[in-house]
Amino acid sequence: MKKFVVFVLLGLMLTGCGKNANSNIKDSFVSKIEKKSSYLMKGTMSISSNEDVFSYNVVAAKSNTDYRVNLVNQINNHEQVILKSGDDVYVVTPSLNKSFKFQSEWPDNGSQGYLIDSLVNDIKNDADSKGEPCDDGYIITAKVNYPNNANLVSEKIYLNKDEDVTKVEILDAEGNVKITVNYTSIDFKPTFKNDYFKLESLIDNNVDLEEETSKTIDDIVYPLYLPKNTYLNSKDVVSTDEGNRVILTFTGDSPFTLVEEVSKASEEFEIIPVFGEPLLLSQTMGALSSNSLYWTSNKIDFYISSNKLTGTELLTIAESVSSGALSVAKEK
Repeated sequence: MKKFVVFVLLGLMLTGCGKNANSNIKDSFVSKIEKKSSYLMKGTMSISSNEDVFSYNVVAAKSNTDYRVNLVNQINNHEQVILKSGDDVYVVTPSLNKSFKFQSEWPDNGSQGYLIDSLVNDIKNDADSKGEPCDDGYIITAKVNYPNNANLVSEKIYLNKDEDVTKVEILDAEGNVKITVNYTSIDFKPTFKNDYFKLESLIDNNVDLEEETSKTIDDIVYPLYLPKNTYLNSKDVVSTDEGNRVILTFTGDSPFTLVEEVSKASEEFEIIPVFGEPLLLSQTMGALSSNSLYWTSNKIDFYISSNKLTGTELLTIAESVSSGALSVAKEK
């Protein structure tokens, strides 16, 4: 009878997920990654926003304290690069010949599902994180820290038998998967060009400045979500040297201003200082400051400013604006 019980317990450990906690796998994974000074990860990332799913090809690299993350939208091939070079942090949009420059602690100031050492930080910062055996390896669960997206609360880190990451799922409070990162390859002994982590390597002196044929916004995009007791008060269309600019003013309990303008490439590489943080939206990377959010979606530059809204609230409105912009683009 005792032998039977032992066999049953062993069977439960070797089959299924979440049957038995295994702290050793968590500690082993943390120890393994902390010994690595560099890596090159390739994979894909999917972000669920409302009823839409946005997918990216991802290449994430680390060398000592420098980082570079290339994100390419699988639908329109729009590329952005997050770069930490020394003390400087940039979000570069090569096609526009522009970059935001941040005074930021990225990537250490929050969770980043595509950075392996960020996963380690999540595990270490959560005293209740745990590792469990699964059919094909292990699952480690931990709380996450997205300071400007309170909707994301936890993650599942999937490891194979060799303790390499294969997938990360980031969940909301209801257990819905909002972000999925699939790791297709990891190289812990990569070779990088000397300028790979330098801003100069991302500057394209041959940007096509004639790509856009119109600088005029014909279809104004309105937020699909508004905070409670907040409504559109005014709509102004201002002529500019390049086309026009739309200014939407919302008043009520949560007032804010939304500005829209056709995005245009710069003749010379432009660096825009931002006293804030890079912020991942569903379709793009944005620049978040204490009271504003700037991003580009479907060739339109958007800017929200408010003295009342939190970063999470700005993000929620921005996501609804981007969904509206996507709907307009699909109709054309």
